[in-house]
Amino acid sequence: MSSCPMCDRPTDTKFRPFCSKRCADLDLGKWLTGGYVLPGQAVEEEDELPDEAPYDPKPIN
Repeated sequence: MSSCPMCDRPTDTKFRPFCSKRCADLDLGKWLTGGYVLPGQAVEEEDELPDEAPYDPKPIN
């Protein structure tokens, strides 16, 4: 039997891979607040759109 990644208790099949709803919610909270980070270089966001022709939808006949 595997253990909960948050508290090391045995997992519950209802909340797999966690032992309880509390541990599942704690894990979700870490994802939502940026608690988990993938290693790598930071990517700078561009303020402007790339130089492309503007979107010009064609009418449907």
